[in-house]
Amino acid sequence: MMDLLLPKVDDIEAPLLEAMRYSSLGGGKRLRPFIVQQSAALFGVDPRCAIRVGAAVEFMHCYSLIHDDLPAMDDSNLRRGKPSCHVKFGEPTAILAGDALQSLAFQVLGSQETHSDAMVRCELVTALAKAAGAPGMAGGQMIDLLAETQTLDVGTITRLQRMKTGEIFSFCATAGAIMGRGSVRQFHALHNYAQEFGLAFQIADDLLDLEGNVQDTGKPIGQDVAAGKATFVSVLGADRARSQAGLLSGQAAGALDLWDESADLLRETARYIVERDG
Repeated sequence: MMDLLLPKVDDIEAPLLEAMRYSSLGGGKRLRPFIVQQSAALFGVDPRCAIRVGAAVEFMHCYSLIHDDLPAMDDSNLRRGKPSCHVKFGEPTAILAGDALQSLAFQVLGSQETHSDAMVRCELVTALAKAAGAPGMAGGQMIDLLAETQTLDVGTITRLQRMKTGEIFSFCATAGAIMGRGSVRQFHALHNYAQEFGLAFQIADDLLDLEGNVQDTGKPIGQDVAAGKATFVSVLGADRARSQAGLLSGQAAGALDLWDESADLLRETARYIVERDG
């Protein structure tokens, strides 16, 4: 689906599309689209709708990775085991590719092919905009930049990661309830799942940055330490952080008690994220 939504072109602007395809089609776990699809399945949503919403959120995620890797941000030259977008195509093209992927995400969500109900499409657009903007990912990235020069306590680090990482996961988990017109109780259960999931995911990422290797992670390691950033691991220590990740993973799975085995893949995913090596 993502390949179809990003066709190759031969026009003069082709380098932009090439950079977009390079950054969004070349690898990645596709964890966010998977959560969208599993959430949608709980409500009997047409899989074709879920696939399109999953593609939209992956485009948004890939935009964030392109911009995160820029020299003005995290200054990373490697992503998914290959040169970062700005290394491959230059900074100006990378910035435009990120901008265009963000726009494409909303274009996909707003399309009638994604959902026949215009109100549902509006809710999806609004939810993703909030998750990606100042109350979410962008705001979290701002705090992350400040973490290089300020000392953050655990509460502030938690806020940072809930915004930068957790809000996009919350969109993914609740997208099914939006598309399937779930109850308020169901919506909140999925939101709670994603909030615990997002923190567990980030702690696992912090541990990989400390203990992992480039071959498994596909990106440079040790950057947080080098930048002097406060993370869950630097504040709690590796052992305590690992224990906390396991606790959060269990709490995420427990948030799905409204569902029977139909939510088992979401529960297993919560366990997988704290055991992964890349």
